[in-house]
Formats: sequence, structure tokens, C-alpha cells
Amino acid sequence: MIENSMFEEEPDVVDLAKEPCLHPLEPDEVEYEPRSSRLLVRGLGEHEMDDDEEDYESSAKLLGMSFMNRSSSLQNNMSAYRQNPNGSCSVPSTRTLVVCTVAFVIAFSLIIVIYLLPKCTFTKEGCHKKNHTMELIYPLATNGKLFPWAKIRLPPDVVPLHYDLVLQPNLTTLKFTGSVKIVVNILHVTRKIVLHSSGLNITKATITSAQGQQAKPVEFLEYPLHDQIALIAPEALLAGQNYTVDMEYSSNLSDTYYGFYKISYKDENSKQRWFAATQFEPLAARSAFPCFDEPALKATFLIKIKRDEKLSTLSNMPKKATTPVTNGIVQDEFFVSLKMSTYLLAFVVADLKNISRETNGTLVSVYAIPQHLNQVGYALDTAVKLLEFYQKYFFMKYPLEKLDLVAIPDFQSGAMENWGLITFRETTLLFDNSTSSARDKKLITAVIAHELAHQWFGNLVTMEWWNDLWLNEGFATFMEYFAMEEVFPELRSDEDFLTLIFKAMIKDALNSSHPVSSSVQSSEQIEEMFDALSYIKGASLLLMLKHYLTKDVFQAGIEVYLRNHSYGTAQSDDLWDSMNEITSGTLDVKKMMKTWIVHKGFPLVTVVRKGKNISVQQEKFLYRVEPENWTSDASYLWHIPLTYITNRCNFTHCTNAYLLDQKSAVIELPEEVEWIKFNVDMNGYYVVHYAEDWKTLIDLLKKNHTALSPKDRANLINNIFNLARLGRESLEKAFELIDYLNKENSTAPLTQALFQLSFIYSLVDKKGEQQLAARVMHRIEHLLGDKMDQQHWTDDGTLSERELRSTLLAFACTHDIRNCRTTAARMFETWMESNGTVSLPSDVMKAIFAVGAKSDDGWEFLLKMYFSSVSEAEKSKMIEALASTEDARKLIWLMQNSLEGEIIRSQELSHIISTVSQSLPGYLLAWDFVKENWEKLTRKSSHFLSQNQKRVLNCIV
Repeated sequence: MIENSMFEEEPDVVDLAKEPCLHPLEPDEVEYEPRSSRLLVRGLGEHEMDDDEEDYESSAKLLGMSFMNRSSSLQNNMSAYRQNPNGSCSVPSTRTLVVCTVAFVIAFSLIIVIYLLPKCTFTKEGCHKKNHTMELIYPLATNGKLFPWAKIRLPPDVVPLHYDLVLQPNLTTLKFTGSVKIVVNILHVTRKIVLHSSGLNITKATITSAQGQQAKPVEFLEYPLHDQIALIAPEALLAGQNYTVDMEYSSNLSDTYYGFYKISYKDENSKQRWFAATQFEPLAARSAFPCFDEPALKATFLIKIKRDEKLSTLSNMPKKATTPVTNGIVQDEFFVSLKMSTYLLAFVVADLKNISRETNGTLVSVYAIPQHLNQVGYALDTAVKLLEFYQKYFFMKYPLEKLDLVAIPDFQSGAMENWGLITFRETTLLFDNSTSSARDKKLITAVIAHELAHQWFGNLVTMEWWNDLWLNEGFATFMEYFAMEEVFPELRSDEDFLTLIFKAMIKDALNSSHPVSSSVQSSEQIEEMFDALSYIKGASLLLMLKHYLTKDVFQAGIEVYLRNHSYGTAQSDDLWDSMNEITSGTLDVKKMMKTWIVHKGFPLVTVVRKGKNISVQQEKFLYRVEPENWTSDASYLWHIPLTYITNRCNFTHCTNAYLLDQKSAVIELPEEVEWIKFNVDMNGYYVVHYAEDWKTLIDLLKKNHTALSPKDRANLINNIFNLARLGRESLEKAFELIDYLNKENSTAPLTQALFQLSFIYSLVDKKGEQQLAARVMHRIEHLLGDKMDQQHWTDDGTLSERELRSTLLAFACTHDIRNCRTTAARMFETWMESNGTVSLPSDVMKAIFAVGAKSDDGWEFLLKMYFSSVSEAEKSKMIEALASTEDARKLIWLMQNSLEGEIIRSQELSHIISTVSQSLPGYLLAWDFVKENWEKLTRKSSHFLSQNQKRVLNCIV
């Protein structure tokens, strides 16, 4: 699954509140002191500081992080221990000694009574024999009887082999009925079969042995807290035998975006139509049919769906037959699936149209509602090219006969990788030649590449449990950008990946981060794994490993991994073992990579150059450390595959490597160099501090910035501002490094610099430091104003140039820099006078709409056009512009109506709230709205509150 928060239209740096918490600070964490404010003014124009340490500390406080003075923190902690004037500890009073002694005696006596009395366990009823402790272990079912299982994970006694599932959704009553026959194999003698069910009204349950004896009724128990049901057989179920469980049930189509859910949309005649679709990852298959809803419990599936003859159905496998049932109702039967996990099962019931093309024995089809069929051509071309690439790269054919890509009119996620039936939000699949921008094209390509990669990583080979979700999502994200570089090099996807890595590191630098592979049990813990760390950090670690092993060794390791675990499951160690098969002992990949997936955060590498000797030292990079939460750096030791280039040879083929597997080391160069740059092209997941060498690199950028690649320049900008936020470098020096930007023409360093500057502006603006905010904006205009003036209001140029134009002009119009608003307002007026018939350049459309929405007439016209537009790309830009108004009544109306979902689709809610949150008044308004509607949000969003909405809440709280 791909979260829409990661692949929504990238917000440039204008949309700071849309990011996955670019400033994830609690209100009491931000310290703004006059000294810090003065420091930024100095950083903008003055150049002398009285004390370097004060400079660094103030820089850190200005950027929202407390200066980490561990010695003072420890001293404050120790203040709880009273000392006499002579320095010795005072003696406790007699009363204190007596109270402590009595408490100890009582506690010790209780321990003796509870644990040392033989054959006795105490409950509220008194002493019971050990063989009666079931009441202490097992919970109560809904009927008041004991439920025979207490753990969240299912018992290991029974495994599913095959499901026969029959469903009949009714798009008039918005309910569905179903029946399921599950063939199970008994591993250990038992009388119970425990499986998952959520919100289903089960009316019949029987069990039949493999010998074909008559079906026998079973006792049915339900424990909703764990979404579990238990079927108690009338007699023991024998190990090694197969049995068939048969159940009938009914339920409502969900009104959330989770499970088997319903949505409505308007057809080309503005008539309301209903659409039923599924979203099962991670834990919602159980809400559509009783099942063993864990990823390792794979089985085959035979799906039959009864539907109105005017509609159509899709599922994972090709359709086998359609037969009449009753008047106007037919049943579609699909071929038996391959062995797969329940969360990958999918079905759609709707009125859809499609176009198709065959490649290498697989029929690729793209489906949409009829009025959007003319927008699916680019997706089909892209899917065919990427499918062909993946089959060649993996040396493994796509195993199904068909691959469907379906645009869902109202869909909370970005997309979902159901095997053979991938579902998409319309904005991530539909491309309109008139209104889709360069960024829209890149977004669609990225999401298709991600979901197609999942057909191998996640579907063919699945993580054994959700703690290793990164094996699915990290791999799919890595392959997404790698495939785009290989198949669509003109899209420059590496620049986007770099930006995502920078943003993931912001989250990973907090003490609230988590390891890539984390122990999870509950549904809440599982859902929280779907974040930037599983996706982006996981992908970053694979990128780092690929460059260290070399691309051929890495590719061979992937091939071994896929072949060894096809149609099965895997853990992280299985991947490292596959790589070790290829390295043949020359490198212990498992030993190296375990240091990256079991530790949260990432290292800070400090580099000191003395002659030919380069001293390197690692420590944990951490923005803020509270004394009670501080973790000793001694427990963190990464095996870091360092890469570096020098002035002697600064091309990619000259990259040098060194594995830093200890706290510090010395690298001896063949000769002295003028400069050295570590982490070549940001292919490693670490930050570098150059100590005294920052001045050398600053001078290099001023004299000859092209001596370093664009990604290396962006990396330096990112690192020095992060170090300023940490308090390890001065903000003055960070500003000095970006003084060269008037000579910069590459997208990556320009957007990274604008992001960092916008971050600072956002902090001081929301603090109400208007004079200081104005100084920051003046500095931005000084650095980038000429670049903004050079942009043309057209769609000309390379995709990279077009993206940069969109970013710079959107920022300039948002902050009223130069004559941006004048030009945008004139173009909006022309468009409005033509009643929306004049074509606007798609790359600057968002900036034009945002300026137009500032007037009442413009806002009302834009809302009217939003309702009539058939282009999802255009509607996305319109809704963002509508949410950027400063009129509080309009903002409340937008948020309320997107929550209700009648006029504005609920999928837009997170987009609207995050856009509203960008300004200080909107920030407070959005927070009030969330508080007032918390129950509705949690009920409506269900699982996705912990994804898109939670991302927004983290940023506005």
C-alpha cells in the first residue's frame, strides 16, 4: 500500500504543514528567546558573534530544539539528592527508616503468600488449584462464556489451505451477504478453531471432515476486542487431517475507507451512482469474511460475486464464468488464485470502462468510471513498460495472466497493491493532457512503479509479520525510484527520492522515532508502522547497500531472495542471508545491516582532515534529548559504508569507500587534498559534520560549485542546516554556505535551500515575530528573487525545469514576492472571463488558482468550476487553492463539507486541513476543527486516521 501522504502532489516548500510533520514540535518544546531572534538577524546581515558556543546554542533554540547540555541536565537531575554544605549526603530521618522497613516487610510477606504456598493461586474468590486457573487466563466471549484464546496472534494449531467465498453486495440497501468455506489443516490436536471476524453477523457455522461426513454444528464464540471468533468442535480435530469450516453471514457495506466499503459519485449526467470496493491492508479482510487474517497464513481463494447485471465485477484473478441467478442478478466466478495473504484479496463492483494491452502473456488493463476513460492512456503505457522492466530485472515472470489498475472515485490511500487488481486514487492514475502538470505525470509514474514492484515484493514474497513491513514497503519504494531512473530517466526521479530521504530523516532524528524493524502486536501498533521510516528509510538503506555491494551483486541477491521465498513469507534476516550467498563471505551483510534496522535514528559522522589523514567519528544524531529519555550513545554503533570524493577525482567512478564499523577511525589518503566530500550523492543514510572544513567547502561552492554534483550540493545544504538545528554549527555559517545560490541552476539544491529557509520562516511567523519573519523573507528574495523573475508562465522546458518553475512561482505568489501575484491575477481574470474555457499552463495552474481564490468572486467561481471539472489533476489544484483563502468562514465550510463527504469527497479532508494549517490563523482554526470533530474523524477515517489525518494532526498540534 502506498500512503497518499507520501505521494500526494509534492507540496514544494510552500506547503510545510502538508509534510509528514516537518516541524514536529510540541508547543512547549519551542523556545524563542530575544537572544535567538537577534542571532537570526545577525545571520541575515551581521557577521560577528561574541561567543561561538552562544551562537550554536541560540541557533538550535531558534530552530525549535533545546541545546543539548548533558552535563547541566545531569546536574539538574541530581538536585533531588540533598547535600549538606560540606558536600556529604544527609542521613535519612528515623521516621523515614521505620516507614521504609514496614513497607518492605509487607511487600515481602505478600510475595511469600502468593508465590510460595504450594498448589494455590489466589483470585477474588479465594484459593484455587492450579488446574483451575483458566478463569485467570482466558477472557469472556460476548455470550458470557470463556473464550478459549487470549493472545492477539492466532494459535498455531490450525492453518488455512483454501477459501470458497461467495458475496452478494446490494448497492441499493448498501448491505451484503456472504458465505465462506475454509479448508483447514490441523497441526496439533485441538477442539477449537480460532480465526478473525469483525462486524459480521454470523448466522451459521458448521464443520466437516475430509472424509465427507455430514456437516456438524459447532459452538460459536466471539471476542470483539481482538476481532476473533472461536468454533468449538463437538469432538477432537485430529492432527494432519483437513476439515472444512462453513459459515454464512451478513453485514453493512462500510462507510469508512476500510474493509468492503461503499462510495458514491456523480456520473456524466450528474446522477448519483454507487461503487463498492475493498481495502484490506492491514487488518480489514476480517470485516468482509471470516478468515485467518495474518500475512503468513497464506491460502488460495475462489471468489464468486453476485451482482446487478448492469454492473461489472473485478477480482484478483481473471473471470471464469458468468451465470444467471435470478431476475436481473448474475454471478461472476473467478479462477482460483495463487497462494496469497488475506490482505491482498480484492474485489470491485461498479460501472467501469477500460482499455487493455497484452505484454509477455499478461493482459494489462486500466479501468475508470466512464467519464474518465479518456484519461487512462498514460497509465496503460506506463504500466506496460514498468511490468516489462521488472520481469527482466528480477529474472522472473509476472505470475498472473492479467493485471488490472482501477481508479476509485473516492479512495483514501494513494494506491493498494492487491495481487492482479491494483486500486488507485484517481489523482494517482488519471492523466489529463490539458490540466496535468509535470509533477502530476511524475506522481502517477511513481505510484504505478511502486505498486507493480509490490507484485513481487509483498505479494510473491510477503513479510512474515508486520514488524518487517519495511521488506514490503521499503523494497517497493526503492524499486519505484530505481525503475523510474531506468525506464523514465527524463523524469529525474532521483531528485524526488533525495527530497523524501531528507524529510524521513527529520522524523528519524527525534527520540520518538522507532527502528525500521520493530516489535508490534496490536492493531494500533501495526497501523503505526505505515510511516516514512518503513517506506523511505527502508528504501534508503537498500540504496546504500546497493551502492556498497555494487549493482550486479545487489541484483543477484534480490534474485536469490525472490526464488528462495516465492509464495511464502520472509523476515529481514532472510534478505541478508540471500545477499550473503552472493558475497560468499567477503562481507557479512547481515552483521552490517542489522545495525541499521534494529537501531532507531541514524549516525552523525564528524570528519577532521589533517594532511593525508582523515579522522572520522560516529555518534547518534538526535535533535532533542530529555534527560529522562536519553539513551547512551554507547548502545548505538552503526556499520557505516562511507563514501567520499576529493578534488583529485570528483567523478562518480572515482568514489572511494570505507566501512566504519567502530566509533572512530583514521583514513589515510594517498596524498594531501584540497577538499573532501563524504556521502557521495547522498547514497548513505547519515549526516556529515566537516568541523573546520566547512569553510573550505563554502569557498568551493562560491568559486566552482559544479565541482560537486547537484545532489552533493543539496546534501551539503541539508547537513549544515540540520547541524545548526542541532546546535553543532552556527546559523551564520549555514547562511554563508547558500550565498552561492545566485549561480545555482539545478533543482535539487535550490529546492532544498528553499525548504530550509521556509522552515525557519514558518517557525518565526507562527511565533508572531513579524519583523524577524520579514528579514527571513527578505533574505530569501535576495537569494532567489532573480531566479523567480526568470521563470516563464508556460509549460516549456524539461520536466526538472518545469518542476522548479512550479515551486518558485508558487512560493513567490504565496508570499507576494516581486510581481508574481500581479501576473497570476491577470491570468486568473482572463480564465474566469472565459468561464474556464481558456487553457492555463498546468505547471503554474496552482499558483494562479491560489491568487484568484483570494477574492470573494474568484473563490466562488473556483468552487463552481471544482464541481464541474472532470479532471482530477485540475480539481486537486482547485481544492488546495480554495483552502488557502484567509476567510475563516470559507475555511470552516470546506473542512465541514469534506468531513461530511456529500459535496466534497472525504478523501480531500487531510489535504484541506493541511493546507488550512499553513498560516497562523488557519493553523489555530484547523486545530479547533479537529478538536470539535474528533469523534467524527475517528469514526470516518478508521485505520486512515493513523495515516493521513494523524500526519496532519501531528503537524498542527
